Amino acid sequence: MIDVGDVTVRIGEAVLLEDVTTSVRPGRVTVVIGPNGAGKTTLLRTASGTQVPSAGRVRMDNRALTAFTAHEQALRRAVLPQKVSLPFSFSVIDVVLMGRTPHVRGATESESDLEIAFAALDRVAMTDFADRDYATLSGGEQQRVHLARALAQVWDPPDDGHRYLLLDEPTASLDLAHQHGVLSIAVALAAEGAGVLAVLHDLNLAAQYADHVVVMRKGSIAAQGPPDDVLTPPLIRDIFDVSVLVQPHPCHDCPLVVPYAGTDIPKVPEHRAA
Repeated sequence: MIDVGDVTVRIGEAVLLEDVTTSVRPGRVTVVIGPNGAGKTTLLRTASGTQVPSAGRVRMDNRALTAFTAHEQALRRAVLPQKVSLPFSFSVIDVVLMGRTPHVRGATESESDLEIAFAALDRVAMTDFADRDYATLSGGEQQRVHLARALAQVWDPPDDGHRYLLLDEPTASLDLAHQHGVLSIAVALAAEGAGVLAVLHDLNLAAQYADHVVVMRKGSIAAQGPPDDVLTPPLIRDIFDVSVLVQPHPCHDCPLVVPYAGTDIPKVPEHRAA
């Protein structure tokens, strides 16, 4: 488990996180939601070790995160940031192989590393692009390549702990089918025992795929828990300043969030998923 306890992050005079406590548990998909500037990315960066907290603790598998070397951290957790810049030309398979770097013993990748890289590409439906120049891909295709890179990095759990995948807005550049494809991968990885943390803006994607939802507001956690408990009309109105109807999803065992268009809000009961 990645345990974030009483964490505060200050940058100069700005307080980006204040007294935040949550966790990324193996076997669970945790989704962080909230308005722009709420601290979602800072929370993810802190959980990953990229951002050092000003106060509080971050632990991974019952050890302080700072007790792990950078190499040891890379063997256990992979991070997919919002944007990745590659200044040089690489083939798609070479980008995915970058995820195997912490595992390489010797001067170059092994045959096993190459097999894992291709398996990761297959998981994101990008195998046919293996030899393509990464720079020629669309933004969404590039995002899926980097997801494959992250998957390749944590393809197998370490011998003495768990693996974690942290995704910052992984659906932002993707069409509808690939949004669901990426989050289905996250759910499947959690089913294999990994801990997954994802920052999302789409409340219905959070409702459908999250086991645990963390709602951020102004650097603090406003609520957290299962989607049915957290995604309520009053809370969504309070956090996002949008009135919604929340009702049982017609196809899935999760809430369905329906925003009201405009400002003329009809008088309808506030339903919640059973």
